[in-house]
Amino acid sequence: MNKITAEHLARSAVVYIRQSTADQLVHNQESQRRQYGLADRARQLGWVSVEVIDDDLGRSGGGISRPGFERLLAAICEGRVGAVLAIEASRLARNGRDWHTLIEFCGLVGTILVDEDGIYDPRHPNDRLLLGMKGTMSELELSLFRQRSQEALKQKARRGALFLGVAAGYVKTGRDRIEKDPDRRVQDALRLIFAKFSEFQSVRQVHLWLRDEGIELPAKSHDEEGRCIVWKLPIYNTVHNILTNPVYAGAYAFGRTTSKAVVEDGRKRVRRGLRRSRTEWDVLLKDQHEGYLTWEEFERNQRVIADNATGKGSAIARGAARRGELILAGLLRCGHCGRKMYVGYGKSGRYYCQGAVVNHGAERCISFGGLRADQAVATEVLRVLKPLGTDAAVKALEAQTIEMSAARRQLDLALAQARYEAAHARRQYDNVDPANRLVAGELERRWNEALQAVHRIESEIAMLDAKRPPSLSQKEREHLMQLGADLERAWSHPAASAATRKRILRAVLHEIIARTENGFIEMVLHWQGGDHTALKLKMNTAGKHRWTVPEDTLTLVRQLARQMPDKQIARLLNRAGKPTGRGNGWSEARVRSFRHHHEIAVYCEGERTARGEITLEAAAEIIGVTPMTALRMIQRGNLNGRQLCKGAPWVIKAEDVAAFGAEKRSQGPLTPNSAQQSFDFQ
Repeated sequence: MNKITAEHLARSAVVYIRQSTADQLVHNQESQRRQYGLADRARQLGWVSVEVIDDDLGRSGGGISRPGFERLLAAICEGRVGAVLAIEASRLARNGRDWHTLIEFCGLVGTILVDEDGIYDPRHPNDRLLLGMKGTMSELELSLFRQRSQEALKQKARRGALFLGVAAGYVKTGRDRIEKDPDRRVQDALRLIFAKFSEFQSVRQVHLWLRDEGIELPAKSHDEEGRCIVWKLPIYNTVHNILTNPVYAGAYAFGRTTSKAVVEDGRKRVRRGLRRSRTEWDVLLKDQHEGYLTWEEFERNQRVIADNATGKGSAIARGAARRGELILAGLLRCGHCGRKMYVGYGKSGRYYCQGAVVNHGAERCISFGGLRADQAVATEVLRVLKPLGTDAAVKALEAQTIEMSAARRQLDLALAQARYEAAHARRQYDNVDPANRLVAGELERRWNEALQAVHRIESEIAMLDAKRPPSLSQKEREHLMQLGADLERAWSHPAASAATRKRILRAVLHEIIARTENGFIEMVLHWQGGDHTALKLKMNTAGKHRWTVPEDTLTLVRQLARQMPDKQIARLLNRAGKPTGRGNGWSEARVRSFRHHHEIAVYCEGERTARGEITLEAAAEIIGVTPMTALRMIQRGNLNGRQLCKGAPWVIKAEDVAAFGAEKRSQGPLTPNSAQQSFDFQ
């Protein structure tokens, strides 16, 4: 029975062409030619109008959005398609939804389907059954292919032999092994990243330090000869990926990322590259190859990254030591955003970070007083250097003299490579026939570019050397040796200037990372030798600063204000040796201002009497003794009384004096002889 009718031939024939991946487009050319050859078969079957839809080349048929397939369905629904030609059912769809939708639409409008095996009319039950089986088999085939390939990959990964790609810093040796890249510049660049992270404790800070220093990192690339290394300034993700990739710790990991299928607008969308927690990784094998750091260091870095996830980056240049009394200027760097902290001299010196203000228009990252931070750092430096004595000073001089910066090291390696490339370009130019200007001109251009690269790197090295802090003079060296012998005395000596203290700190400290958390200043001191010391200081609360009057003085003023007027309070505080917050003596005006600030009521004449309190003199008169005798009675405990501080008036309750007098009268005379005289020894 001929299933092709005149009605079918009156419409167009559509040839649907699809290949699943870009790799198939490049390497499976025969399959592509077979599919395009279906247009000729359509003409042989009698169709004059043949349309080819190849919009879905490189797209999977597993359910994702396919514009070519959507256009085919639209044309079928419009009744313009008499036949749909495909090399097999799997080309049209590999999921039941698309396949059965196609069959349903073709059955409704009378469109037939043609493949290499035959012609099918969805309106006929037998053909409909056969088409359903073909679609089911196509979908099952895809599932089997995917399952077999994934299991094979996992099996190879369990042995640590699956390498879909090799990270920068490693090269493949054979089919299932990797080893360190023999290029020393590549190795040093990667070691620098881990060393700087150990120092800065922040991915962002490492990234910005590399950018600020102009240090390029290696990256994998592809050229006509295959994979190669290119050098470029890093972006944040590059630094983050290096620090979080376990391959640099000598471990093999598989399944660090996964994909997730979601339904959007009625179509499947596959989201790839979703990170998984370490507990969900499929394979993790330690000590598989030589690493750039140990596994313990890698795990410590991951904890730091997790705890420091909101950290920002910053330039880390300390700058030259400037004038000013705050000795940490140029050494402090914000632990929140990583930028260099500034110094403000107003009513009091403060350290603050402007990173958030400049970049985001937000409030300052952190700000805290300088005096307490300076004292804490100075105390820690003196504590560390004191037992070392002169040896500490000698080592500080050696470190300042022989240390080569990491940036200079990387530039030296880059210069060596640039000179090699320039020499290589020159050899190529020398070997070419000068008469062949087409080739000689191109080689000359390459040689000039290589020489320009050498000149650029040499200029960067010269600029870096110009920015290096000057070496200590011989006089400064001798001074430092003397300070090493008795550093604490020299530090506190009145003749010691802030500039000298800054010099000492810069000789032993590389930088200081400062953060503020829960009312505390947390500082990490990075020593020149690579060690780190953590300090934690309590921040001043609102109204608490270095000029604040001590709590005991405040309490005393509150109590004295209930006993005497301001003028007498000022005299008493001065006699007691209790100065103001700024170290000045008290006056009536200062006491009055202090009371108003702390909302302490003024003394009112007669309020002591209203409370039933009398003076020592009044108590002595009531008892009938001298004031000195009354004082000795209080000291022996015979009479109750209290004194707020030395020199303050005694406070005695009138009821206590009355009770004492009544008790004394109740005792009666010591002898029945009425003529016996009594003596009162004063």
